[in-house]
Amino acid sequence: MISLIPTPIGNLGDITRRAVEVLESADRIACEDTRQTGKLLAHLGIEGKPLVSLHEHNEIRKLPELIAAARGGESIAVVSDAGMPGVSDPGYRLVQSCLEADIPFEVLPGPSAVLTALVGSGLPVHAFHFHGFLPVKKGKRLKALEAGLEAEGTTLFFESPHRLLSTLELLAGAHPEARCCVARELSKKFETYHRGTAAELLAEFQARPPKGEIVFLLSGDRKA
Repeated sequence: MISLIPTPIGNLGDITRRAVEVLESADRIACEDTRQTGKLLAHLGIEGKPLVSLHEHNEIRKLPELIAAARGGESIAVVSDAGMPGVSDPGYRLVQSCLEADIPFEVLPGPSAVLTALVGSGLPVHAFHFHGFLPVKKGKRLKALEAGLEAEGTTLFFESPHRLLSTLELLAGAHPEARCCVARELSKKFETYHRGTAAELLAEFQARPPKGEIVFLLSGDRKA
C-alpha cells in the first residue's frame, strides 16, 4: 500500500491522528525534503523510519523503486513539505504509476492551503479554480489574472512574497477595482488576510512589503 499523507501547512497541531498512525506503521517514508520531514517526525516522536527523497527533480527516477517496494509488500507513506502531496508538489506521477502498475494506494484528508484560503478570504466559494504558482513572465501573469477575472467564482494562485507587488501593479494597472485577497502564513502565528480591490492592496503592500507564504485570490464574480 502507498499512502499519500497531507502534512501541516504551518501549525504542527493540524496533523490528523490517522496521519500519525500511518506514518508510525510505514516501512519507509518518501518525502520532498528529508530535513523538513525529519523535523515533523521528531515533533511527533516517530523515530527510525527510513526516509527517501522524492522531489520534482528525481520523481521519475525514483518511481520504479517505490513501485517495486510496494509490490514487495512494503507500506510506503508519501508526504510533501506541507499540505497535500500532488497539489503543486510531487505525487501526481506516483499516483499515475500506481494506477498503471495496479498498486493499491490511499489518499488521506488533511490540511490544504487552497481550501483554507478560499473559505477565509470571504470571496465566492460556490465555484473555484486553482492554478498553482503564477507565471514568472509579466505578460503571461497578466493573462492568467485576467482569465481569473472572467472565470466564475474565485481563482486561487500561489505567489512569492518577492513578486506580489509586481503582480498587484499589473492587476491594478489594468483592473484597479478587481476584488482580491492576499492570505499570508496560513495557520501560523502571524496569519493575516488582506481583502480589498487591487488598487487598495497595492497601496497597502507598497507601504509594508509582504513576507511569508502567500495564497493570492481573485474574484471573477463581478455581481457578488
